[in-house]
Amino acid sequence: MALPSTTATRLGAIDLLRGGVIVLMALDHVRYYLSDARFDPTDPTRTTAALFATRWITHLCAPVFMWLAGVGARLSLGRGRNPRSLSRFLFTRGLWLVLLELTVARAAWQFNLDYAYSAALVLWALGWSMVALAALIRLPDAWIGVIGMGTVLLHNAFDHVSAAGLGRFAWVWKVLHEPGSIALGASAELFVLYPLVPWIGVMALGYVFGPVFTRPPAERHRVCLRLGAALCAGFVLLRAANAYGDPSPWSHQITIGRTVLSFLNTTKYPASLLYLMMTLGPTLLLVTPLDGARGRIAGVVRTIGQVPLFFWLLHVPLIHLVAVVFSLARYGTVVPWLVRNPPAPTPEGYGYSLPAVYAVTLAVVVTLYPLCRRFAELKQRRKAAWLSYL
Repeated sequence: MALPSTTATRLGAIDLLRGGVIVLMALDHVRYYLSDARFDPTDPTRTTAALFATRWITHLCAPVFMWLAGVGARLSLGRGRNPRSLSRFLFTRGLWLVLLELTVARAAWQFNLDYAYSAALVLWALGWSMVALAALIRLPDAWIGVIGMGTVLLHNAFDHVSAAGLGRFAWVWKVLHEPGSIALGASAELFVLYPLVPWIGVMALGYVFGPVFTRPPAERHRVCLRLGAALCAGFVLLRAANAYGDPSPWSHQITIGRTVLSFLNTTKYPASLLYLMMTLGPTLLLVTPLDGARGRIAGVVRTIGQVPLFFWLLHVPLIHLVAVVFSLARYGTVVPWLVRNPPAPTPEGYGYSLPAVYAVTLAVVVTLYPLCRRFAELKQRRKAAWLSYL
């Protein structure tokens, strides 16, 4: 979903990193449609370690998408773009992603055309963040960094503000900070799961970090390792203090293991400061080993990472279709929630164990890889402008 890559630097680390989180994203979506755990997998009082880890590792996806979109935008300035053309591209591509969210993606998620319900998910947040970055890049880097850092660091100071207390402006707060439904007339609603703050800040920080990837490998690795270690250590210290950075404090549970799960269970909607430190810190630590990654698996992941939006547009309807086929085979009918707007019931005992979830995920990646490879080759052969929007 970030900008296309042709440089060796990005092929070495950025495309691998992005491709890796896309595979994790597929795992999360298979879990959503097929898992037999019909409760929040991060709930430390109910979950298992394996289920928690399966959901927790996918927390990397959205922060990495947003951050690398900013990094990719900055690196594109060294590949023939100027700030003005980049701003125009970010603006138009951002609006394109929002349109895809409300049309193609909505159909893929819901398998119906009943627009009484729509959801604003990751493509929505990514798209509007690109629109915001289109304006921000006209500022000096220092100002972009201050705005990005301020957004990420300070937005949790407003957790006490409730949309319910803002009257007719409640919808603005839901778009920016508090997940919730926005009425669209008398009979339709838009559920905003991904408020834009702090994602705009994450993308802005990726943009100002971009030049680090143009430095010599040793210097680039040193910066990434130090910053990644600092974010990880800062997360542990700030989370232990239970004073700021997440609206949901951790608590002691009946076992040490469950207490650890509570400690790691940070807030994704909206993404808290601690959630971002917990995910972007390890991401930076991965840059160095990924820079030198070779082999067949690395090649597959890298290829997928070169065409992330293409993979996204294919994988959700494919996973959803698999869930429908499994439902027909098991129940003789389609489970209502697979084709109806929420809320919709599921049968008692619906779903499959984690091994089945991982097996289906692998099958989805194997099925889509050849298509991704062909599309990546097409993008390398042809430089048509429309290809940059996919």
